[in-house]
Amino acid sequence: MSSRDDILASIRANLPRLDRPLPDVPLFDSDPPASLLSAFKDNLHRMGGVFLDPPATGDILAPVRTRIADAKVVCSTVPEIGGNRQIADVGASRDLADIDFAIVRASFAVAETGSVLLSDADLRVNGVAYLAQHLIVLLDPADIVVNLHHAYCRPEFRDRHYASFHTGPSATADIEGVLIHGAQGVRSLSVLPVARASGNSIR
Repeated sequence: MSSRDDILASIRANLPRLDRPLPDVPLFDSDPPASLLSAFKDNLHRMGGVFLDPPATGDILAPVRTRIADAKVVCSTVPEIGGNRQIADVGASRDLADIDFAIVRASFAVAETGSVLLSDADLRVNGVAYLAQHLIVLLDPADIVVNLHHAYCRPEFRDRHYASFHTGPSATADIEGVLIHGAQGVRSLSVLPVARASGNSIR
């Protein structure tokens, strides 16, 4: 038996025999904002993201159509709006290098931080959220939680292979405080509140 095995065996033999449940962690939601959507919008703006206000009448996806009107390559993973690069045809992440706009739907969002959560189920190919020049995210307002404590209770962290919070576009700043967007990822992140189609939930 090696020294490592001796040490591990000694630890196992001397483990406390007490049943100590984990402490209860509060959700810190006793004073929620009056509107989760408004709080999300404000915090998204603070992090450099763009909130696309839907039109009062007509085509709710008009803000998205306007933004992608002059794009050469659009890749969409949502049924609400199409693109000319089919995500099903992407065999490797390098095939996404020339995408101008990617359109995805978030699993949910966090009002406290202005973040959206994107998982492998939302992206289909993970690189689409990082290699596109611009990212447009559809978000059901009903899928906004108040804070990160509630976010980590969501099933996405247990049921998905991959999950990542996105808070605004990629950004970096040098020692002189010059902020650059898009240095390591998307140059812009825009969010449009659009309810999920009936029966289109992926929870």
